[in-house]
Amino acid sequence: MSEDTASGRVTDESGRSLPSIPVRYVVGVVGLLLLAVLPLMASMELGIGIPGVFVFTVDQLFLLDLALALYFGMFAMSWDTVSGYTGQISFGHGLFFAVGGYTSALLNLGYGLDPLVSVPLGMVLAAVAGVVIGVPALRLRGPYLSLVTLVAPLILLNLFIFRSDVFGGELGISPGPDNFLGFGVADAEMVYYVALGLFVFIMAVLLLVTRSDAGRVFTAVREDEDAVASVGLNPAKFKIFAFVLSAAIGGLAGAMYVHTPRGGATYSELFSTTVNVEVIIAAVLGGMGTIVGAAIGGIFVGIVPELLNEVELAIPEILALPFGPNVGLKVPVVGGTPISEIDFLIFAVLTLFLLYILPGGILRAVIRGGRRARGWRRGDDVATDGGRPERVLTRVVRRWNDELRGDDDE
Repeated sequence: MSEDTASGRVTDESGRSLPSIPVRYVVGVVGLLLLAVLPLMASMELGIGIPGVFVFTVDQLFLLDLALALYFGMFAMSWDTVSGYTGQISFGHGLFFAVGGYTSALLNLGYGLDPLVSVPLGMVLAAVAGVVIGVPALRLRGPYLSLVTLVAPLILLNLFIFRSDVFGGELGISPGPDNFLGFGVADAEMVYYVALGLFVFIMAVLLLVTRSDAGRVFTAVREDEDAVASVGLNPAKFKIFAFVLSAAIGGLAGAMYVHTPRGGATYSELFSTTVNVEVIIAAVLGGMGTIVGAAIGGIFVGIVPELLNEVELAIPEILALPFGPNVGLKVPVVGGTPISEIDFLIFAVLTLFLLYILPGGILRAVIRGGRRARGWRRGDDVATDGGRPERVLTRVVRRWNDELRGDDDE
């Protein structure tokens, strides 16, 4: 077996090309393996970093924080399903995250329902909210969905304020709801593996949907809605389907979030403006229209602020000398502001920097780097669209018609 360095093809002794594994699959497998072995590192409480500057310990609390980050990754994937694939930008997707979370928490605390029952009900109610918002907004072209998703959260916010006795106001519901399957802080590994298992399952479902014929229509709607209508398909139905699916998964993520030991049914964690902005940042940073990229971005957004809290450095304050020959000269002052106190500012600056140097997202940058390492010179390996809308739709409609004829013949 040998490798043609010019083309990057792997061949056997007879010169025949052997199948090679796409870089995106390699990235996915390596990433999942790393996530799977983290609890083993936590059992040893390994410390990583530079003493006196940044020491990060993989321990039980980190696993609980990472479980929350995985649920936020699910939330980011849900946003990417509708906004990254159909091009219908949702600015208030935290609405569904909050509906799922608050519904499950209230059913658990108020009616004694086990999280195994309240979580699916929270997901269903989030899907219903998606239908109520999406059906009227997505039947029309233009920025109507964006406008509606800006206004709808304000209505829910006023409901929270009006019935603060039920929703707990800004402090949230206290005491918090029961943990999923009864796993507490002492069961951090099980909490983490539940989150990881659900995260992988949702990713697989969304990848199957977006790589199916329906997913190809999603991207065709994003590129040219007229082309979709020209082949006899109703673009509104596909947009509504994507939006409701997105709302349901966002609600599921929110419901699981509140039943995690380090989570909670609070306004700041489920429904604040920051949450609505962070989910967009996560998908764009990871790579819109890829699902996997949104998942990576969601984990990044969920865990990096927690890591910044571990940084022991301080940013020195800058003062100007008021007198002497060096008057006006700015010098650093010993002490200054600890990074842990301005972690969100540092995170925002870091995010802007990454968006600037990685305009296509983290996933595409990693894949391009992997191709260069293997000497490949192909086009983009991330299935973000299905080519020209007319050709894709023609193939999809022809295949559906052939299947219908086959059913009639039987």
